[in-house]
Amino acid sequence: MTKILFVINPISGDIDKEELADDLLVFCRQNQFKADFYKTTGENDEAKLKDKINEYAPEIVCAVGGDGTVSLVAKTIFKTDVALAIIPQGSGNGLSKDLGIPQDFDEALQLLAEHHIMAIDTLDVNGMLSIHLCDVGFNALVVERFCNGDTRGPGAYAWIAMQEFMAYEPKHYTIISDEKVIFDAEAFMITITNAKAFGSNIAINPTGVINDGNFEICILEPFPKSSSLGILYRLYTDNIDNSVYTHRFSCSSATIINHSGEVFQIDGEPEEMGKEITFTVQPKSLRVVLPPVTE
Repeated sequence: MTKILFVINPISGDIDKEELADDLLVFCRQNQFKADFYKTTGENDEAKLKDKINEYAPEIVCAVGGDGTVSLVAKTIFKTDVALAIIPQGSGNGLSKDLGIPQDFDEALQLLAEHHIMAIDTLDVNGMLSIHLCDVGFNALVVERFCNGDTRGPGAYAWIAMQEFMAYEPKHYTIISDEKVIFDAEAFMITITNAKAFGSNIAINPTGVINDGNFEICILEPFPKSSSLGILYRLYTDNIDNSVYTHRFSCSSATIINHSGEVFQIDGEPEEMGKEITFTVQPKSLRVVLPPVTE
């Protein structure tokens, strides 16, 4: 009997999850799964969840929440044989979209009965784990404002982005890989990712492969405000590589010198990383539950 631990974030995405545990329990009984639950509180969740996993010994830990819940689960099980499943219940749900996991609750739940498991790459960022994408510059600033605000959801994020955009000033960054300087100039934002797109469906890395042993550094250079709609259109149509304001490098390790000490974000959480940020790929270090393979 497969043992599944459901990790539920009660407040992610402003979605009421009061009845979710009952629905999950019914599903598990119907499919002869053994189920247990952990509800996040925001207080020492990582340590408490590790203790729960050690005690219960599940084959699958299922994150029922948004990107923060997914990241929490990943931190507790990466580099183990335990697999991460995702039932998206957040505002962005970035990794689940990139992995092709249905955004509908019932369809995502059904993956626990019919699925395959694949190991994906993760990133070590100054000793911290990134499973989807991280960045410095404009988007990281918006993420910080969003996380410190009182309103959730895509609309709130878009409103903050519009407010910050008009006054935003690009900053100076230096990028070093293989002991060579590959970029040394101002940038609007720099995204480091194994995956393809943000939770908003903006494809910053349209040809990214999440388990190829490399990651991409995606640079958006300063651009005139008059070009912003064109850049946004390219981002939403998987065509950003054809913009004259972008560069992309594939690496297995790199260092970014963040000269101004700008805020950095990892998987939707703002982090103070200092002026030197080092990235190292961790090949196939996280097992994930994916839709079944079809011919």
